[in-house]
Amino acid sequence: MSCATCANNRTDGKPRGCKNNGTCSSGGCNKLGVFDWLAGLERAANQQTFDCVEVRFKNTRKEFFKNSEKLDLNVGDAVAVEATSGHDIGVVSLTGELVKIQMNKYKIDSNSREVRKIYRKAHQQDLDKWKEARDLEQSTMFEARKMVALLKLDMKIGDVEYQGDKTRATFYYTADARVDFRELIRMLADTFKIRVEMKQIGARQEAGRIGGIGSCGRELCCSTWLTDFRSVSTNAARYQQLSLNPLKLAGQCGKLKCCLNYELDAYMDALKHFPKNTPKLNAVKGDAFHQKTDIFRGIMWYSYYDEPDKFIPLEVDRVKEIIALNQEGKKPEDIAVLTEILPEKKPDYENVVGQDSLTRFDKPKKKKGKRFFKGNKNNRQNRDKQ
Repeated sequence: MSCATCANNRTDGKPRGCKNNGTCSSGGCNKLGVFDWLAGLERAANQQTFDCVEVRFKNTRKEFFKNSEKLDLNVGDAVAVEATSGHDIGVVSLTGELVKIQMNKYKIDSNSREVRKIYRKAHQQDLDKWKEARDLEQSTMFEARKMVALLKLDMKIGDVEYQGDKTRATFYYTADARVDFRELIRMLADTFKIRVEMKQIGARQEAGRIGGIGSCGRELCCSTWLTDFRSVSTNAARYQQLSLNPLKLAGQCGKLKCCLNYELDAYMDALKHFPKNTPKLNAVKGDAFHQKTDIFRGIMWYSYYDEPDKFIPLEVDRVKEIIALNQEGKKPEDIAVLTEILPEKKPDYENVVGQDSLTRFDKPKKKKGKRFFKGNKNNRQNRDKQ
């Protein structure tokens, strides 16, 4: 079983998408692929395999199902699972003890009624019907967008997902305000003869379902591995001393980039050693104000009000010492200390054979061994005369 983008289902027989010819079911181009790091560990004696598995559906949707029939399931197997009405087709993405860990993480009880069951492994008839349903999704989405424009609704249809038995379809939409789409549901049900479910998602979830390339040149994190969308504020950019430019800080979804939170904890830990505020420093020579901070080198740069162009590097301990003196009503002679800020060392190398010379190939090569060849030629002539 493979994803819909690279399956070999074209008339000319050539693969699509990632060109794996439909062999990427174990990972590859599937979104939110999982590596089972417990797969190689042996189970304890008399320990049974966990009876729940994780099943992946279109794009980033995943759910947990109970393997009540004790089927021999592996990652990549297509299965028919219980749905709200009818059945659905999905691909097994995770099995074993790691599923138990994931369910505990999301606080899902394996014995709850909300955990539906797996009917069987998908037959060829199920797969053919599922493929027909997947082929209808794009055209259905375009027709739904036309209906939205006709009804003048302030919403955007971002994606459509058909159920595996073609009896139900979920329309994912984004909207800034509450939308009355009762008339839209009637039109969709009458046109496509299916049960319609409308599900509102945010801008980040929409970007994760559609996918794309970020400014870093890699695929979007929300469509490859990121499963939880934490709130990102402008304070994350301030703590990292980034310019508050919305064009650079915004992602494909128009919101702040999720990667602003990745290194935030390291910056927060480093900032604990710095003064909470950056007050001015009073000295006999004059008052100084804060210019900038090098967080990981532990240096704060100050300048006198009389000499704002002259930056004076101070270590954090020196700044705290001056602040303590100012609180006691004392002033040092100068905020500068004789501590020397060593420049960064650059790697040294030697140009041994002249490999860095741009003109090394312009010089003509010297001919070698002319005397040797002349001598050989004269010896041959003397031999012929004799």
